[in-house]
Amino acid sequence: MPQTAINAEDVTWTDQTCPVARTLDLIGDRWSLLIVRDAMDGASAFTDFQQRTGIARNILTDRLRRLVERGVLDRRTAPSGRRQLYTLTPAGRDLFTVIVALRQWGERHAFAPDETHSVLVDERGLPLPELRPISSGGNPADVDTTSVQKGRHRQ
Repeated sequence: MPQTAINAEDVTWTDQTCPVARTLDLIGDRWSLLIVRDAMDGASAFTDFQQRTGIARNILTDRLRRLVERGVLDRRTAPSGRRQLYTLTPAGRDLFTVIVALRQWGERHAFAPDETHSVLVDERGLPLPELRPISSGGNPADVDTTSVQKGRHRQ
């Protein structure tokens, strides 16, 4: 299925040809990723995001504006007409795997073994299995079995 690029007219690219660098240029800010995380967890109003993250109002305003401009969030007026509501676009929803990968890395490396933390569970209430990349042949892929090829297009 073809993907459409998100709006990046105002972005100065750190590295023109690297998808990781471009992604970080678009949404790599800590606050932006936390806003996306909270949108995935049902937050939709400015106050929802502010209460969940503790972010300063001016920073939240800027990040929400940027995420809307870049096509990660949609903004619409609530039926009451009193506030704006934010929802994930398809590009924003596509960040789910990124958020899960960050969460799982944090579970492995940012907590002591006996330290309590939140857990992402599936529809049965069970923790998600650990994400692991696989090769085109179905084998585990890691830094030792992959390489970057310059100048290729998405397949």
